[in-house]
Amino acid sequence: MFNPPSYSTPWPSASTIYFANLFFNRKFPIAFILYRVPRYDIKGKEILKTQEKFYVSDVSIIYATMGNRDRMIGGILENIVFLELKRRGYNVFVGKFDNSEIDFVAEKQGSKIYVQVAYKLENKETVAREFGNLLSVGDQYPKYVVTMDDFWKDAIEGVAHLYITDFLLKEEL
Repeated sequence: MFNPPSYSTPWPSASTIYFANLFFNRKFPIAFILYRVPRYDIKGKEILKTQEKFYVSDVSIIYATMGNRDRMIGGILENIVFLELKRRGYNVFVGKFDNSEIDFVAEKQGSKIYVQVAYKLENKETVAREFGNLLSVGDQYPKYVVTMDDFWKDAIEGVAHLYITDFLLKEEL
């Protein structure tokens, strides 16, 4: 999972910018190498034109280009959750709610779910952030926090925690 390259650095030439835009916005999505995921304003109920994210179609692309680094586990986990939501037939968006980001707003057949992804719920701040972002959305749709913590089974105020394996194997969300 990553955002398109920043062009605020002094070195990119016009051709570099053109080709980066061409590949990120047209060629890679057409070839299903990258998925372009738009940002959705949950309060305003509209798709935003900026700050989309990109997810790879196969996480081995990340390992092949960037190596195997422990600090990438959270992003790879997020990419896996994105791919699973797509496999299940959801239209997937990155959510924006006030100043918070909801990792995924997934819609299918008039219903939606919200999903936050974190590597681990290591401390109170992480728990507050991941669950708090979902609790701030005041509708009745299901909300999940997906992590690699297999011992944590509790829900917080209706927001369910799912171990990544349980999320992947769950028949219905």
